[in-house]
Amino acid sequence: MNIPENFKFTKEHEWLRVEGETAYIGVSDFAQHELGDIVFIEVETVGEPLRKGEAFGTIEAVKTVSDMYMPVAGEVLEYNTLLDAKPETINFDPYVDGWIIKIKMTDPNQVNDLMDAKSYKAHIGA
Repeated sequence: MNIPENFKFTKEHEWLRVEGETAYIGVSDFAQHELGDIVFIEVETVGEPLRKGEAFGTIEAVKTVSDMYMPVAGEVLEYNTLLDAKPETINFDPYVDGWIIKIKMTDPNQVNDLMDAKSYKAHIGA
């Protein structure tokens, strides 16, 4: 199970990678493994300010559809359009090419409320 040390995680299995005032968000390796083959990503929130915990989109696998939630508050700046043609990218590269959205954080201090890699490993029993 790949769990990068420099990322933050939520109990709902989203990850956050901070780059200055912006952050990238995706789903963890654990989540993609549990979901199975990912076939579709829907994000209709680009340009919208969202609160921490608010749904920013859905992820569809062969057997299920799940909401994805904001780890921190922010404005959705960009959606990874690579996922339109190749949603399965999340299955084999969830942390680099498989990022889902880029946001501008409105309260960067909320990052401190997220789990670090060690805490996330304990959360999933890894």
